Amino acid sequence: MYTFSSKLKTLSFILMAVGLLGIGYGFYTAPKNIQDVEKLLAADSHGETNHEVATASEQSHTVAGDHNVVENNKSEEMAVESVVSDVATPAEEEALATHETTEKHQVSEESSHTEHLTHVLHQLQNKPWAAFYVACIFFMLTSLGVLAFYAIQQVAQAGWSPVLFRVMQGITSYLPVGSVIFFVFLLLSGFHLNHLFIWLDPEVVASDELIANKAGYLNFPFWIIRAAIFLTGWSLYQYFSRKNCLAQDEAKDDLFYKKNFKLSAGFLVFFIVTESIMSWDWIMSLDPHWFSTLFGWYVFSSFFVSGITVIAIVSLYLKSNGFLEHVNTSHIHDLAKFMFGFSIFWTYLWFSQYMLIWYANIPEEVTYYITRIDLYNLPFFGAVVLNFVFPFLILINTDFKRITWVLVMAGVVILVGHYIDFFIMIMPGTVGDSWFIGISEIASVLFFLGLFIYVVFTALSKVPLLPKRNPFIEESKHFHY
Repeated sequence: MYTFSSKLKTLSFILMAVGLLGIGYGFYTAPKNIQDVEKLLAADSHGETNHEVATASEQSHTVAGDHNVVENNKSEEMAVESVVSDVATPAEEEALATHETTEKHQVSEESSHTEHLTHVLHQLQNKPWAAFYVACIFFMLTSLGVLAFYAIQQVAQAGWSPVLFRVMQGITSYLPVGSVIFFVFLLLSGFHLNHLFIWLDPEVVASDELIANKAGYLNFPFWIIRAAIFLTGWSLYQYFSRKNCLAQDEAKDDLFYKKNFKLSAGFLVFFIVTESIMSWDWIMSLDPHWFSTLFGWYVFSSFFVSGITVIAIVSLYLKSNGFLEHVNTSHIHDLAKFMFGFSIFWTYLWFSQYMLIWYANIPEEVTYYITRIDLYNLPFFGAVVLNFVFPFLILINTDFKRITWVLVMAGVVILVGHYIDFFIMIMPGTVGDSWFIGISEIASVLFFLGLFIYVVFTALSKVPLLPKRNPFIEESKHFHY
């Protein structure tokens, strides 16, 4: 039996505590009104564009002043207009018309300026929410990726992997916990505590014909019901598949194994459908004007390879601490092959989606990439290096797939790379150009990492790490490649 070490448990608590403090700080320091935004913009521009800031401020005061003048002199102008209509010369009429046009233009500028500041306010207020959302969905979907991998092993009746089943079940124990947090977050979004999903705003729907045409699908009741079905379905499979696997240890026949086989086959059908819809609902709808028919597969490839990577890292950790005695370098080698293969698969989908949209150059589609290349250039292309170039150069070597420190290093890089991938998918549609990796982003990752470690290793410590009566357990024990 594995015992959750006090050092690792303490680390998980420290990560969660530091993460919560950082998350709280991010929400506390977020701007509360337009005046806060003006101060932040002025501070950011100090020393670089002082002249532009001064000009903008001067124009803002001028517009405000002119607006006050207009308000104070309305009655006077009405009187003038009545007189001019009778006695004014053509030159005077032309001067009055020019004056009215100038006033209207000034009022229009003031309105545009206010709208811009309101938009920036929403983006900056979104920042701590979006940072929390990226970390929350990344860890939850990583656990879901492990669950899908586990179900595939069950249905394929794989002979190499049963010695790793308890590791997979331990990792998937995070899914119900992560699902509850995620669902609460979606509810808060639906109650308008943030502006992440702009299609939830009735005013936006009323003023945007394209979003209005999607209202039959993108509406809060239908959206939250779908989320409840997806999260509940995944969590139920996680619970019953683990329960059947544990019951099989005490059984005298293979009844519970056969139940798991059928359950896993049904889950995979459910997963294939819900995974695609989930990616539209929770990520693609952040950019509701954009769509891609490859997006569901693209999101799947990202969290699936992350899940396999976590299986490898947790297995290596347990192995280094004297557990998983039947896991050998051949098992680790196979996990590394999956890490390599699905890194290539992710790259294929990344390039396919990017190339087709960029070459077609349809405005509704290519805007998605223009935003990311212009505003997120470094993380956008950096993700390709972390998720393709690095794994390709390291994991293509057969010998490296059996070396612990190489796999751990490659695994950490892959996980960081796919976190950045989710960051790029989510941030542009929520915070626009108001992004940077700051306290909110780091704290959110620390909190969910600490929670993930605590839940996973607590689950691993509750049951034996070897499923005794799996029909393929002996084959798995003696697996060599």
